[in-house]
Amino acid sequence: MNVISPDTRGADDSLVRLDALTDISQRLLQRARALGASQAEVSCSEERGLDVNVRLGEVETVESTRDRGIAVTVYFGKRKGSASTADLQESSLEATVAQACAIARYTEDDEAAGLADAGLMATEFPDLDSWHPWTIDADAAVDLALACEAAGRDADPRIGNSDGASVGSSQSLSVYANSHGFVGRERGSHHSIGCALIAGQGDGMQRDGWYSSALASEDLWTPYDIGRRAAERTVARLQPRSLPTGEVPVLFAPEIARSLVGHLLGAVSGGALYRRASFLLDSVGTRLFPDWFAIEELPHLRRGLRSAAFDGEGVATRASALIDGGVLQRYVLGSYSARKLGLQTTANAGGVHNLRVSANAGELASIVAGLPRALLVTELMGQGVNGVTGDYSRGAGGFWIENGQIAYPVDGVTIAGNLREMFQAIEAVGSDVDVRSHIHIGSVLVGRMTVAGDQ
Repeated sequence: MNVISPDTRGADDSLVRLDALTDISQRLLQRARALGASQAEVSCSEERGLDVNVRLGEVETVESTRDRGIAVTVYFGKRKGSASTADLQESSLEATVAQACAIARYTEDDEAAGLADAGLMATEFPDLDSWHPWTIDADAAVDLALACEAAGRDADPRIGNSDGASVGSSQSLSVYANSHGFVGRERGSHHSIGCALIAGQGDGMQRDGWYSSALASEDLWTPYDIGRRAAERTVARLQPRSLPTGEVPVLFAPEIARSLVGHLLGAVSGGALYRRASFLLDSVGTRLFPDWFAIEELPHLRRGLRSAAFDGEGVATRASALIDGGVLQRYVLGSYSARKLGLQTTANAGGVHNLRVSANAGELASIVAGLPRALLVTELMGQGVNGVTGDYSRGAGGFWIENGQIAYPVDGVTIAGNLREMFQAIEAVGSDVDVRSHIHIGSVLVGRMTVAGDQ
């Protein structure tokens, strides 16, 4: 499926551009020191991108973007000020630093404010294989999108409409520097192809789709395969039924299962914890999952979607367990939230890096085969999750499983439970990992949840 070759036309000037951003960061730090700041940090970024969208065989949009941004944060003791600009003229850069300093002088002291500790700064910068520019032009991108949509529309006569197909490609450069003397440089690329189709007629219409995304274009699925998968998923949803209200096992497809990890991350993040707005307060060392369950953070994976040698504050990243033996090993902290909690940063300023969830089962089909009755969830709707209590209630669609087989599509139901109880009730994690996210997780079977339908 992965046969798209990178286009290597054109010179790669990314290192020259990184040098220019680095030079800007150093000048801004010097200016901040000259204005009396006790500490300062600068983030410089630049992004280039191309996005095209087609629908029903016609081009809808072609967008080429070039963005940049400079952000300056200064500290006068425990007082903080920040300002930003997209203008690289020297007068604008100087005005940005002056504005940040002026803001800091009028803010209140915050004992948790300041740079991350100097001793935690990254000193090693391995090649993480994250730079794979795809110098595709607009005409070629349109051709790929049209081919993707055509493959989907031609796959089945029941597909009578389309929400379109898209191709996107972007490259980003960034420099983070601070007054500890730290300078971190990153460059990354990201590419995607997607298609969404509509099958059926009138009130019986159903919509679904598929997409592929990767750091390197050669890792993308072909437009044909993406269109065909979108078609298969769309027609499979035709003539859905609801379900009687009751308690049944719920199997989350891989692309949906990662949302469960997202809820966990929200509950163990520093901001929620120091605000006392989490159902997992004081939970380090507590068993939250079955004893076979584990989540590991792997920041240095080559070609990982969130690989990085340092976090948003320059702190060195390292592989570490988030969940081991079902037990929460640590929180997810930057230096500010860590100080608020009396702890040390976990190098997660800016978020988590690559997460890998352990599997104890085979692929989706083998899990389905072992289920007498269950709901397979392939779509979630709404935001009915309470981060303070852990109560969970979301609209869902998918398929009813009967005697180890997919019986019929399901729509218009609500699944409900409590996240703490759902975590404990996980019976299986599949090996069918969806690699389109930095959260690598397979299908997840929760042994029992309330499913409410209209029957």
